[in-house]
Amino acid sequence: MKIVRLKEMRDRIPKLFGIPSGVPGLDDLFFTVTFEEEGYRRVSLKGIPSAAVVHLTGVPDTGKSLMAEQFALTQAARGFATLYVTVEVPAHFLAQGLKLRARAMNLSWETIEEGLYLLDLARMPEEKENIGELCESLARIIREEEIKACVIDSVTGLYEGRETAARTTVRRLYEVMKDHYQTAIFVSQKRSSHEEMSAEAAGGYGVSHILDCTIVLAKMVVSRSTASLYGKAPGELVRTLRIDGCRLCGHDTRVHLLEIDDAGIVRVGPPLSELAAETRL
Repeated sequence: MKIVRLKEMRDRIPKLFGIPSGVPGLDDLFFTVTFEEEGYRRVSLKGIPSAAVVHLTGVPDTGKSLMAEQFALTQAARGFATLYVTVEVPAHFLAQGLKLRARAMNLSWETIEEGLYLLDLARMPEEKENIGELCESLARIIREEEIKACVIDSVTGLYEGRETAARTTVRRLYEVMKDHYQTAIFVSQKRSSHEEMSAEAAGGYGVSHILDCTIVLAKMVVSRSTASLYGKAPGELVRTLRIDGCRLCGHDTRVHLLEIDDAGIVRVGPPLSELAAETRL
């Protein structure tokens, strides 16, 4: 066991800056502060924290995979080698959706094709269950291809039927990401029995506790009593987003509306508190 004096870490402390998420409305929800004579001032990171491993969780049909795809496409379009580990959808079907999404986002598909790498685990059950070999493969790919950003969709698929292994699985993957300074998104599923706006996912709270940041997506059906708040008719669907926590920087704690347009592009809208204030006027 070895201890390290804090000053020995001086040259290893990573710089904190924002990585554009590709999701309109999300980037300004993360911030740092600058200190001035009159106090401190919030400064938007203009993205998710660099080298953060983000836990993106929610029940089905809340926009998790769409947000992960927008992030991956944005990084590849910016010229950064990006790895997308698809655990449930075969790679050729994923590529079909990515191409449509890139067109809707007005991104260069030629640039994305060069910089986006797909690791297809959808038809590889043995590799899903051997977390040691998977982590070795991920580390090798990251080094050889100089990967800067990574998506795993979903980590839940790596411990299906073995939820007691969730914490160990996620911890091993997290260590690979941190060892290689990856900015990453881990998608996970929530069960219908979980409280929708909590950070709990399949595998328990341990998944959220390990990762750097948790974004919770939820959905609800508009009722008569909430129709005026959301500006929608009873029976319509409303989606929301909340940042549950982030250990790397400050973040907005409010619940925000989440919109998915006809092209499948996710956008973060205003906080519900602002809508409620407008409704009372």
